[in-house]
Amino acid sequence: MERSKDEKYLMTPYSLDEDRNKKDPRAGYCIEELKNKPFREPLAKFAKAVTDRAKVQLGKEDITAESPEYWGLYNLVTDEQCEIGIKMEKRHPRTLADMKALCPEYSEEELLKQLEEMSYNGVIEWNYENPQHEKQWVLPMYVPGSAEFGNMNADLLERHPEVGPFFERMSRIPLEGLTQMVPQGGAGVGMHVIPVEDAISMENNSSSLEHISYWLDKYEGKYAASPCSCRKSRKTFEEGCADDPEGWCIAIGDMADYVVETNKGGRYITKEEVLEILKKAEDNGFVHQITNIDGEEKIFAICNCNVNVCYALRTSQLFNTPNMSRSAYVAHVVKDNCVACGRCVEVCPAGAATLGQKLCKKDGSEVVYPKMPLPTEQKWSPDMWTEDYRNINRINTHKTGTAPCKTACPAHIPVQGYLKMAAQGRYEEALALIKKYNPLPAVCGHVCNRRCEDACTRATIDEAIAIDEVKKFIAMQDLKADKHYVPKKVIPKIQGGFDEKVAIIGAGPAGISCAYYLAEKGYKPTLFDKNKKPGGMVTYGIPSFVMEKDVVEAEVDVLREMGVDIRLGVEVGKDITLKQLREEGYKAFYIAIGCQGGRGVNVPGEDAEGVMKGVDLLHTVIDDESYTLSGDTVVIGGGNVAIDVSRTAVRCGSPKVTQVSLETRDIMPALSEEIELAESEGIAFAGGWGPKEILTENGKVTGIVFKKCTQVKNAEGRFDPKYDENETMTIACSNVILSVGQATIWGDLLEGENVEFRGPAPVADKVTFQTSVPDIFVGGDMFYGPRFAIDAIACGKEGAISIHRYVQPHSSLTIGRDSNYFLELDKDDIKVENYDNTGRQTAVIKKNADGKLTFRDMKETFTEEQVKAETSRCLGCGASIVDPNKCVGCGLCTTKCEFDAIKLTRDNPKASTMRKSEDKLKYILPNGAAQAIKRPFIRKTPKETAWYVEK
Repeated sequence: MERSKDEKYLMTPYSLDEDRNKKDPRAGYCIEELKNKPFREPLAKFAKAVTDRAKVQLGKEDITAESPEYWGLYNLVTDEQCEIGIKMEKRHPRTLADMKALCPEYSEEELLKQLEEMSYNGVIEWNYENPQHEKQWVLPMYVPGSAEFGNMNADLLERHPEVGPFFERMSRIPLEGLTQMVPQGGAGVGMHVIPVEDAISMENNSSSLEHISYWLDKYEGKYAASPCSCRKSRKTFEEGCADDPEGWCIAIGDMADYVVETNKGGRYITKEEVLEILKKAEDNGFVHQITNIDGEEKIFAICNCNVNVCYALRTSQLFNTPNMSRSAYVAHVVKDNCVACGRCVEVCPAGAATLGQKLCKKDGSEVVYPKMPLPTEQKWSPDMWTEDYRNINRINTHKTGTAPCKTACPAHIPVQGYLKMAAQGRYEEALALIKKYNPLPAVCGHVCNRRCEDACTRATIDEAIAIDEVKKFIAMQDLKADKHYVPKKVIPKIQGGFDEKVAIIGAGPAGISCAYYLAEKGYKPTLFDKNKKPGGMVTYGIPSFVMEKDVVEAEVDVLREMGVDIRLGVEVGKDITLKQLREEGYKAFYIAIGCQGGRGVNVPGEDAEGVMKGVDLLHTVIDDESYTLSGDTVVIGGGNVAIDVSRTAVRCGSPKVTQVSLETRDIMPALSEEIELAESEGIAFAGGWGPKEILTENGKVTGIVFKKCTQVKNAEGRFDPKYDENETMTIACSNVILSVGQATIWGDLLEGENVEFRGPAPVADKVTFQTSVPDIFVGGDMFYGPRFAIDAIACGKEGAISIHRYVQPHSSLTIGRDSNYFLELDKDDIKVENYDNTGRQTAVIKKNADGKLTFRDMKETFTEEQVKAETSRCLGCGASIVDPNKCVGCGLCTTKCEFDAIKLTRDNPKASTMRKSEDKLKYILPNGAAQAIKRPFIRKTPKETAWYVEK
């Protein structure tokens, strides 16, 4: 029977996709050419001897050429070696003497040669774990074991890339009918999450084996950094995560020798180096895991796992069965301390942390956040799996919403977080928090359109918080300091940064943002701009009386300190071409040249002397403040840029400035405070008129005729002006300045490139910003039209993410990408009982001593007292929430929280019970039976989902 849409949602509670339970995307994968080759019976027998697939073990399914155990091992082991392996028996250590007894047909020399070759190919491993400390060989499982060892051997993987999907298959198929029955602790299956050490250091009840330090001490002096097999495997089918795979897996004990001596990419490291790798992993949001197949006395590796590629984390995420890998700990939010900064949400590998609200509902009740149902609560089946878990495990906001300020900001800056830090006097920390999302906070403090304030919950009581002024104060504190704050680089690579060359064309907010986040990731990008100064339109389109240009220079200087090569006065397409840059080794290009050209109005007289574009006037005056305008001026346009043009014209000496727009005063796109400021400077406004003709005499402007505008937008809200040609208005003037829109000036930048265009803008993917030419990415105003600096900044960050993934071969540009899914809470259904009743603070605007207008910025920054008063007005309406049924207890959230608002507690002590793989069925089957018996008597969690999107 076909399910209704609502029923489908109830069945698929963790996806943005109604049809999330797609077929296993790699089901049935095999090596086609093997089907035409003679079938190798010894290989089939060997494959069966090692496999954990229940149907094969029980004889219900045969090993065929389509079986991953067959095609995955085909090029790794000879028939003779298969016979040797079968005799070894799985996970039975054998000394050389044992092996000689099992294989009398071989001489000792021949046998050693076979064993060494099998070890080199990862088919067997070896150790010295016996009282005599005698070398012994072991036939391992596929996972953890031979299926991944082959991926660690770079030479082998290059020759036989099928080893990559072999590992993927064998880490999934044997578990498909098993995971829901696995008890806490994993019962000897797979890997086990081990928490960040600092997150449990104060936990008195912790077990020693829950601490990484315990295992490092146990294997003192025997460590080797080796490649991550999951990262390398995923790259073989174009699903890499763009991390450098080398060095993330720390082999310990005899395994350290094995990965070094058998060409598995291992290198010996010290304990101090181990700790450095672990810290770097935590900075990057990688989960610590230990092997979990040998009981409490032994592990052989500590891995640092990226959930976007990790097969061990997949076992709990895909099947929604966290018992498979979770630690004994669960994260809990200290609600009073939480400021909804979202850092825990961004790093949580399990999608357990989400942004919600702190305020009660209007009726005084708290929002109820449903938990993920578990196999203990309902019968489990593939209906409860989540194939696309990598794409939805960081859905930022619960469907009931969170703090509107963070939601409304295009860059989703954690406003509530930096307001709290500023209130506590933690100004540098506040700046660091802002710069994780916005590299130009001082610029935005001067010119942002403040959507965060428009959305502010406080405005439902009196006035919105002066968020932008607080941000400006924080940023200017840094710019006034002797040394600017330079962010710490977070590089997903163990040794050094990335060498790939990236060119960014256009040093406006989008280009600066892209360069900043690439530099933070470990690149040294080159930023080209044809102008003499960086900043694009925030330099050449924002007058100095709004923002002094040293503000831009100071923030751009930070990029130089981060390693960005900034080349000004270089026009790409004219001075150097994209082709030449490719020849110099550049691997990717981010084009963000903005809209620095003005649009015309297509009326008679537009080419007369005295007519100019508003952006040209602004650019001219930035370079030369002595520029003058003689006679009266009419500015056409109704936006903030037009306001800046009018105010500039006054300062250039025009005795009378009139600004005329299609929109009437009540619907003008310019901010009302900007209009009021312009009026205070003597600028007159006339709304509801469109240009009809520019009057001239001897080729010079003498006036302009307007016609009445009867409609600006149509019923669908699209720009569609209509006029009454019979009703006109004439204004005498000497200058007409057009500020009715902006356009991109391409020049020869894309000469010879096959970039597809739709109208004036290049066509690009809306998520990755990649164009039809794979190495060219675009962003900012030239892509989506003139917007605001903060929009370009958000776009530039996404461009950096895409380029990092693109230049690292075989990586996905989309898998596991932050969806930036934010919803604001319902401001009509909240209860605010206690709040500071201080009024909104306003910045002082100084007056020139002689009363004349000046090109200097006369608006003062908040004082520290004003900052304290203003931040006290924040209602703190957002907070993080954690679903304990999804949490795997890794503790990464605690490393990102700067407010002591999230902690681990030892809620699941049984999860630290480690068993040997050989004993797994002793615990899995009884646990499955016990769950089935108890399930009818367990109180069910709400079926409603916390995650799906209303459609």
